[in-house]
Amino acid sequence: MLIGEVARRSGVSTRMLRHYDALGLVRPTGRTVGGYREYSEEDIRRIFHVESLRSLGLSLRQIGRALADPAFEPATLVADLIRQTERRLARERELLDRLRTVDASAPFDWAGVLRIVELVHGLNSRHASRRQQAVLAPDEDLPSELLARAVLTEPDPNVAGALRWALARSGGEAVPALVAGARSPQVEVRRRAVLALTALPADAADTADAVTAALTESLGDTDPSVRAHAALALGARGHTAAVPELIRMVVEGRKDVEAAELLGTLAREPACTDQIMGALADELTAAGADREVRLRLTQALVDLPPAHARALLRTLADDADPAVSLVASALLSALDS
Repeated sequence: MLIGEVARRSGVSTRMLRHYDALGLVRPTGRTVGGYREYSEEDIRRIFHVESLRSLGLSLRQIGRALADPAFEPATLVADLIRQTERRLARERELLDRLRTVDASAPFDWAGVLRIVELVHGLNSRHASRRQQAVLAPDEDLPSELLARAVLTEPDPNVAGALRWALARSGGEAVPALVAGARSPQVEVRRRAVLALTALPADAADTADAVTAALTESLGDTDPSVRAHAALALGARGHTAAVPELIRMVVEGRKDVEAAELLGTLAREPACTDQIMGALADELTAAGADREVRLRLTQALVDLPPAHARALLRTLADDADPAVSLVASALLSALDS
């Protein structure tokens, strides 16, 4: 079969077939009397082998080595191709994210595009100081979506704090991205997302409900620190849904002072007082002989309205544990004075 017919049947151009011949990759078995290339059925099969391997991303040199070695095992080569493809896809995803960021910022001219690209480079810097400078740049209106993605991946606490500050100033456009981050399978991302949500203004009418719903959902998180951040934020905003977690924080000694203060504030609402007092009494009973837990619960009573705390403190003043009795008596005396 002559080269033109082979090109028509295989879909490989005559120019590429000549290139294969020059490389020794697919050499026609014969020549006509006039010197034209003549391909056998075996040659055509080899052409299809070459094209199949090219479709996997192999270079012509790699294909030549693979076809020339009868003992060739493709596993190693395929594994290398997988790694190369993953790296290429990662670069393309990074480019796509960058383009979406520029598009979301709706720049009006090339100067705006270049400014956003410069900010992206700054936030992707390996150096924390450079990332922080990019966030704190004066007179920069940073895209909320860019800030949200950055805060969810930022490991440095100082840079993360600057990002949360910038997000709090940027309005509520970042809330959907932060809510999605609060549902991430990665616990570190959830922690960063909840912290960013707690930093948003509580009085923003357009986002308050969404933020409250996301924080309330985070009260059921498997990670104690996520639950704690959500409970403290909700408690500070006056939401009684945080009460069970705040009491658990006192019991477990996780930010127990802050939790006790918020319980005291929430207990000033008559509808919440009985709930908190009853829960604390139940926890004191459940704590049994665990002195540290009972001491923390006893100390939490001092932040509650005195009229309600006194009765429980009087009972604890007669506690069998001397340490609990002493603390309860001291707190009772302070309230009475």
